[in-house]
Amino acid sequence: MRTHNRAHTRTHTRRTVLGAGLAAAGSGLLAACSDSAGGSSSPSAAPAAFVTPDGAEVAAAEAKRGSGPVRTVRLTATRTRIDLGGRTVGTWAYGDRLPGKEVRVTAGDTLALTLANHLPESTSMHWHGLALRNDMDGVPGVTQRPVPAGASFDYRFTVAHPGTYWFHPHSGVQQDRGLYAPLIVEDPKEPLQYDKEWVVVLDDWVDGVDGSTPDAVLAELSKGMGGMDHDMGGMGGMDHGGGGGGMHHMSMTAATAEKSPSRMLMGATSPLLGGDAGDVAYPYYLVNGRTAADPETFTAKPGDRIRIRFVNAGGDTAFRVALGGHRMTVTHTDGYPVEHAETDALLLGMGERYDVLVEAKDGVFPLTALAEGKKQTALALLRTGGGAAPDASARPAELDGRLLTADRLKADRSVRLRDRAPDRTVTLRLTGSMAKYDWAINGERYAPSRRLPVAAGERVRLSFVNATTMWHPMHLHGHTFALPGGGARKDTAIVLPGKRLDVDFDADNPGLWMLHCHNVYHSESGMMTLLGYRK
Repeated sequence: MRTHNRAHTRTHTRRTVLGAGLAAAGSGLLAACSDSAGGSSSPSAAPAAFVTPDGAEVAAAEAKRGSGPVRTVRLTATRTRIDLGGRTVGTWAYGDRLPGKEVRVTAGDTLALTLANHLPESTSMHWHGLALRNDMDGVPGVTQRPVPAGASFDYRFTVAHPGTYWFHPHSGVQQDRGLYAPLIVEDPKEPLQYDKEWVVVLDDWVDGVDGSTPDAVLAELSKGMGGMDHDMGGMGGMDHGGGGGGMHHMSMTAATAEKSPSRMLMGATSPLLGGDAGDVAYPYYLVNGRTAADPETFTAKPGDRIRIRFVNAGGDTAFRVALGGHRMTVTHTDGYPVEHAETDALLLGMGERYDVLVEAKDGVFPLTALAEGKKQTALALLRTGGGAAPDASARPAELDGRLLTADRLKADRSVRLRDRAPDRTVTLRLTGSMAKYDWAINGERYAPSRRLPVAAGERVRLSFVNATTMWHPMHLHGHTFALPGGGARKDTAIVLPGKRLDVDFDADNPGLWMLHCHNVYHSESGMMTLLGYRK
């Protein structure tokens, strides 16, 4: 049975909380800057040289987006119990459902969402993939103060671009609990024709299972392989520069870790991911909050044309996805249209999204999401007729058929970046190892005082150089970048071990923006940095 804790809240207005946060961001919180840009990027300048999240430049960029009809939403982040399908766990979620209730708007709308925090600690809400105003990006210590326990925060911004997005906290490892939900932005001039639409959210699950929590997982991983007692300074429960909650998290984490089973994963390998597949042995893998033992069933009629919007909300798992008996036509990735391409299977890193079209056949078919390299699967079902449903062991042949990866897609002409040489190259060496769990960028763990400078109007090239033996899904806030050679527009891209990936974006959304690995345990260990627009 699902329950919903209804705690009393004391409310702070967005203006009060945001004003305090940005005052801090303009002073000591983000004061010191250092030269951390590789390649031809110029050194960081003094704090006064950078646009602040509530600066005039940010307001001007938002004004250009216009202000359409207001869509009002209220969400409560709360402790609750969730039925995963035969297993009930205590977790944190938006209300009493997993994933959280979908938010659906139309491009051009103004989203006015109030987040009420009924959790025992501060939280935040990041809008993954949206090019939105900087002071609404939801990164505590960078764009806002953390939302304290018992308080609320009003997010309000214009949603400019249609597509498949999602939202989650940017506070510690909270994203690896149940705090996530899809955000669907409909296109008022939708070019696709289809009869049905499904939103399919993939996840790896550990919270509340035999005493495990994401904080305990981070504490174990942070010791490195072999349980060595490495320095954990600035790691567990990193609040991205705000609130000073790190030591509180760490004391809770250490106590919890002693009571929970080991979740460190050894020997998970995948050729698709260049070797090491992941760090965490999750007990469950989910489609729309359900285990393979009790999957969600989608119903349709034979011949129906179905749009499926896939979201990987996992913390440490790539999913290889296929619909048994069907081919998929890829139409979008990370919210942006691509030249249509047929495939049997897709690979999604954490934070990535893909939209596909399928024409439903007659029968019952497994929608299988293989936890890549981890030898377990998540499952949903498509039923258009009679027959016995496939069980959790179903492995459709399509999983081993044609696999389409992002580098093989081309952006639709309507969203392709025009040819232009980069004005600036920022080299981002991805460093660290499982041995010491010292993940970083350019050899430096995240510090909120450090940001890489860019200037409005520039074409910026991000050169990701993976110097580690593990893959990293790299995510840029507030922008989309283009993969090489007219490739897909993305905000999250897999960088394989030992490889280099150059991506370009136009600096057209001023502010301070996070750039990080979307493996939540890598980012919280230090594989994050900031891009800052010069004034």
